[in-house]
Amino acid sequence: MIEYALYLGCTAPVRTLNYELAARKTASRLGIDLVDIKQFGCCGFPLKSVHQETALLMSARNLALAEERGRDICALCSSCTGTLAEANRMLQSDKELRDRVNQKLEATIGRRYGGSIHVRHFARVLYEEVGLGRIRQAVTTDLSGLRLAAHYGCHYLKPTEAHDQFDDPENPHSLDALIAATGAQSVFYEGREQCCGGGILGADEETALALPRLKLERAVNAGADALVVVCPFCDIMYEFQQRRIEKMYQARYGLPVLFYPQLLGLAMGMSGDEVGLTLNRVKSKKLMAFVHREPAQS
Repeated sequence: MIEYALYLGCTAPVRTLNYELAARKTASRLGIDLVDIKQFGCCGFPLKSVHQETALLMSARNLALAEERGRDICALCSSCTGTLAEANRMLQSDKELRDRVNQKLEATIGRRYGGSIHVRHFARVLYEEVGLGRIRQAVTTDLSGLRLAAHYGCHYLKPTEAHDQFDDPENPHSLDALIAATGAQSVFYEGREQCCGGGILGADEETALALPRLKLERAVNAGADALVVVCPFCDIMYEFQQRRIEKMYQARYGLPVLFYPQLLGLAMGMSGDEVGLTLNRVKSKKLMAFVHREPAQS
């Protein structure tokens, strides 16, 4: 049994319930025990550019709570993963900094962080600990012919030091491999490693929306049937904002956006309802046809 404390962050429980639903369902099927820690709070990411010390303290609080339960952290949000992992690396490598942070933790919540846990993204847990072979064995629905474009985003792999050099941020492959393990085809498209634009949405809306517009266009031109993401805010930029982008640029993309656990659940024979597909905003007849396909031949 693979055991983790599930870190949902702020966005997933409020705006992308389909992601959480599919992650819990697929984790259970694959032997991943995810424990909820109700006291978890924000990772501190929104404050990093404003007050880094406060952001670090917010991360340390969550790390201490997980350590108290004896569980490593598994996060669904790439920004949360990157923030917590980077804070963890700083606290583990700098005892003086950890002591200063612990003084504040003890004064506010009566806890300390000893630096003993690890932080990993859910997709990384699937790739490294569950493994591609076990995922292939769990596939029961034939997804051959389904062409999917992988979107890695910025914080899934960066900063590389915080992620233990997991995958290559300039030429990543782990999400493509996870897609291929379901039986679907991962299609290459130009600029696939680029940002979704979410990080600057509040500062420069026009530029922020130009970034996902370019990626949507390139994915469609590459023949993708859907875009696959592993971060709730990336989903917001590509799915929630897609109609708005179409109006701004007088274009029509109609590109569905799937969280990887949704794709995985469909491949494992789960229904659209089970993986929250009814909550996805951009619908596709071709995608739905795969949901009702016959089981894969063994």
